[in-house]
Amino acid sequence: MGFYDYSVTDAQGNEVSMADFKGKVVLVVNTATGCGFTPHYEPLEKMYEEFHAQGLEIVDVPCNQFAGQTPGTDEEIHEFCTLKYNTQFPQMKKSDVNGENALPLFTYLKSQKGFEGFGIGPVALSMSAMLKKIDKDYKNNPDIKWNFTKFLVNREGEVVARFEPTESMKKVRECVASLI
Repeated sequence: MGFYDYSVTDAQGNEVSMADFKGKVVLVVNTATGCGFTPHYEPLEKMYEEFHAQGLEIVDVPCNQFAGQTPGTDEEIHEFCTLKYNTQFPQMKKSDVNGENALPLFTYLKSQKGFEGFGIGPVALSMSAMLKKIDKDYKNNPDIKWNFTKFLVNREGEVVARFEPTESMKKVRECVASLI
């Protein structure tokens, strides 16, 4: 199976097929409303506004698996994002991205691009230290490590990049722009 064979449910309960995005650049991201990385919504929205007409889609999947940082209902999450960050890209139903209840889409994405590290810098070191306490073997599995992990899919449906939340949004934008 490939990227276009998967679907997710949006916040209104409608099935959204990834096949609807054939020929487009897609950024799939697991999000949270109460996380230190929540401000990523701002550059994500800017990218969406800049590149949507040229074929960028953002698939926003709220997830409450990381320190309970997305506690609200789908409606409350949507209200927060639209009021605080003026997000216009579609939001999916709050879902798991790891474990036995993980969305099959995320299982697929992780199989295509595994964890390669948090990079360098203070935030990367903090994330590594925190995760060592949670999972001593975290470096050796493809699981999503935290909120705002992003997967970039090109116009042919190939998963071309995985960005951990510690990656600069400038680098994410540059990679997206290179595919537009």
